[in-house]
Amino acid sequence: MTRPSAYLDHAATTPMLPEAIEAMTEQLKRVGNASSLHAAGRRVRRVVEESRETIAQALGARPSEVVFTSGGTEADNLAIKGLYWARRPRRRVLISSVEHHAALDPAHWLADSQGAEVELLPVDEHGRVRPETLRAAIERDPGDVAMVSVMWANNEVGTVQPVNVLAAIAHDHGIPFHTDAVQAVGQLPVSFSGSGADALTLTGHKIGGPMGVGALLLARGLTPVSVQHGGGQERDVRSGTLDAPAIAGFAAAVSTAVREQERLGRHLSELRDELIRRVREAVPDVVLNGDPGDRLPGNAHFSFPGCEGDALLMLLDAKGVECSTGSACSAGVAQPSHVLLAMGADAAAARGSLRFTLGHTSTRDDVDRLIEVLPAAVERARRAGLG
Repeated sequence: MTRPSAYLDHAATTPMLPEAIEAMTEQLKRVGNASSLHAAGRRVRRVVEESRETIAQALGARPSEVVFTSGGTEADNLAIKGLYWARRPRRRVLISSVEHHAALDPAHWLADSQGAEVELLPVDEHGRVRPETLRAAIERDPGDVAMVSVMWANNEVGTVQPVNVLAAIAHDHGIPFHTDAVQAVGQLPVSFSGSGADALTLTGHKIGGPMGVGALLLARGLTPVSVQHGGGQERDVRSGTLDAPAIAGFAAAVSTAVREQERLGRHLSELRDELIRRVREAVPDVVLNGDPGDRLPGNAHFSFPGCEGDALLMLLDAKGVECSTGSACSAGVAQPSHVLLAMGADAAAARGSLRFTLGHTSTRDDVDRLIEVLPAAVERARRAGLG
């Protein structure tokens, strides 16, 4: 496969790691259902359980706390819907205003059809939920809060949340805390036990594993109502035949990403800082969004005044630079970023933004190619906007 001239969309998906490809390919050669009692089934079950142990060890969890899912969206749905149902008649769901739609949409669905009262926690200008904001929201009526959900790191602007502080505030009132750590694993040190979270979402394809597999880390003693019923797999909270090849690749990716996280983080931080500096030099009026310091090492998110983000994205794509206007799940929808609006940006700035994200295959050549084509693309996008 020929790589594009500059792939700068690792937050949407990142190329599979060789270790993940090898582990997944090895299992694709074998037959067996992990729920079967015969020898082939037992061999597959062993692969699944060893993968569970690998993921748990890498992320500071117990193997029994790893619940396999089809990815981050299913894990978020299971956490938010399942914990809400398990905690009824409590009705309040507190969730940050800058969550991925995989978390926001289940919460809004609960409000529309299940009687939940969803409260969007406001953020500061960097996209961060301040601890006092969560504390005040809980203390208005702590006995009616079903659960709290705040992502570990924002998928659009890269701002890192004070998860351990927020989880402690929720626990002061006996409230379960969920965090979507899809963007954080592999880029930041992530420990489930150390974070204090009761439920944590991760997925394979953001860390060099396969698509279609992920996990919800779920603390012992916490049992969400199942969203998916069937054979009773995965602690009876997530039924379905387990995809052993994908799980093996996922576990290999988690292990490798966590082992290489410190080295990769240094590399990405240096490359990201160079990208930010050179973009500012090429387009002097560009605005960097998110926390200038406490952000994901591979994230650089800009607003380009006078440009429509979708138009600028396509102009860059035509020159071999692949990036994003924000969440890949909402790409192509001509509406302002809800994340930037929550941070106080106006609609024009929220529409005229691009996200450049780096990963394990990123090099200085990617940055060079972006800077080579960016000024002309911005000028053309601005002319189109005036026309």
